[in-house]
Amino acid sequence: MDTAGLTAFVTVVDSHSFSQAAQKLFLTQSAVSKRIALLEDQLDCRLFDRIGRQVVLTEAGSRLLPKARDILHALEDAEKLIKENAGEVTGKLTLAASHHISLHRLPPVLKAFINRFPEVELDLRFAASEFAYEGVLKGDFELALITLAPEADDRILARTLWSDRLQYVVAKTHPLASAAQVSLDELNRYPAILPGTDTFTHQRVRQHLALQGLEPNLGMSTDYMDTIRMMVSVGLGWSLLPETMIDQSLHRLETGTEAVYRPLGCIHHRNRTLSNAARELLNMLPEAV
Repeated sequence: MDTAGLTAFVTVVDSHSFSQAAQKLFLTQSAVSKRIALLEDQLDCRLFDRIGRQVVLTEAGSRLLPKARDILHALEDAEKLIKENAGEVTGKLTLAASHHISLHRLPPVLKAFINRFPEVELDLRFAASEFAYEGVLKGDFELALITLAPEADDRILARTLWSDRLQYVVAKTHPLASAAQVSLDELNRYPAILPGTDTFTHQRVRQHLALQGLEPNLGMSTDYMDTIRMMVSVGLGWSLLPETMIDQSLHRLETGTEAVYRPLGCIHHRNRTLSNAARELLNMLPEAV
């Protein structure tokens, strides 16, 4: 087996398509098909069932997939170790960042990093924190800047960089906007606009309400905090937003409860060797605090 065949195999799996895998690898579809065919010949088994336009792993393909990922990751780690010994800050750095961090925390750091290390090929993906977290576990991303998970996986190394204080907010025209203080029970009689139920931020909000014996009265949900701010500002419901995002269109509510914080930070896999580029970016991140 060669790395070209394994790379084609993993890319087809992740893309669910030979044509999309070809685009990602900058190859023709026939070239990808030939690499898969050669790999199947070497292993003397079929790796994919092609059912119409669907590409489905066979049992043999499912068994090969984790080993193929391990082999490719080991080769990447070997290359990083060699470059680290040479002191080079080059190569590709695959980084995922949540939309909120990408908009409100990351730009000045990235600008400084690119100016300092122009030889680094930065592959930045904007992704939900939960998707980025899984991507680091799978090896798709070397680093991720996200809302940190309430309960960390043992395979993940996490470092808190920022702490977002969250504030209960409504539109200035909301019926509760004129109250000096509002209980969470009273607030929860109105619909909430929150991130999706599977997000780390939603979990923290749910935990805070649970201390008062409440379940969120969820009216709408979206994972984009800027969209939530807009919907709250036009009176569609209340939310819990980072205080750095609260503008003149919103009214902060006093609830008499302890403040809610969500940690934002950087994660990487405990068992992966970090490239010099990743190490340099990690060193620069505290400058944004």
